[in-house]
Amino acid sequence: MTKTNNNQESQQKSGSFAMSVLKHIWEYAVLALGAAIAAFAIEEFLVPCKILDGGVVGISIILNHLTNIRLSLITFGLNIPFLIVGYRVLGKEFFIKAGYSMVAFSIFLEVFAPMGDITRDSLLAVCFGGIILGIGVGMVISFGGCLDGTETVAILLNRKTDFPVGRTVLFFNIVIYSVAGLLFGFDRAMYSLLTYYITSKVLDFIDNGMNQAKAAMIITNDGEKIADMIYKKMGRTVTILEGAGLISGKKDVLYCVLNRLEVYELKKLINEADTSAFIAINEVSEIIGNHIKQKGTSE
Repeated sequence: MTKTNNNQESQQKSGSFAMSVLKHIWEYAVLALGAAIAAFAIEEFLVPCKILDGGVVGISIILNHLTNIRLSLITFGLNIPFLIVGYRVLGKEFFIKAGYSMVAFSIFLEVFAPMGDITRDSLLAVCFGGIILGIGVGMVISFGGCLDGTETVAILLNRKTDFPVGRTVLFFNIVIYSVAGLLFGFDRAMYSLLTYYITSKVLDFIDNGMNQAKAAMIITNDGEKIADMIYKKMGRTVTILEGAGLISGKKDVLYCVLNRLEVYELKKLINEADTSAFIAINEVSEIIGNHIKQKGTSE
């Protein structure tokens, strides 16, 4: 009987390991595909028309036009410091996935660079480039990766000062577009801003909220343990409420506000801590008042 139980446990462990491997293969395949789609949009639509994306990629496009250094090399080089900051802010898994996504993105930029331009019409480049870029970036973000390191800095500022992530990213981009206007003409800056808007709206559709905060409600049997893990690993405080299931009885209900890049991290953390927990994530249209956050991180 004991031998049979051991065999069953061994089979269950083997099955769980195989599922985990397949899940990771799928995640990294989607990250690579998203990076490829984003690189295609950049090289085939935006770069030929001197239209900029935001953040590191926007800075890289400017430097590419001024120096003729390959866009892939500039993008990867500029992302390295932000990647290091991301490791401190969002942890090891984000570092691995973001690094993998950024490397894949740089490789695909190199692959698509020699190809013929899709269009030289600025309006077509804005519309189709913005949509395709939004799809690629949305896929990467949805699976825990990142192509632009400026968002990690925005999250760090958000954790230390409560300044919204979306507003920080927008501020960076306005500065970049202003520089682009001085260098390439203000029509390029306006086209770039329109591209950013289209990309953001596509991200709204894919990721359910580009600049929106998220509210997570977690129903669990071990609220204090999970709340402590969320605080220590993510720097987010949690409100603990008492609840009762109709069948399951007494439950802890946790309420937490976070940003979109932290949703994947939260889901992974809870799945590891309590696979029976129930999680509901909603958009937050407005936050009034202060909510306490850990100053800095404890990763």
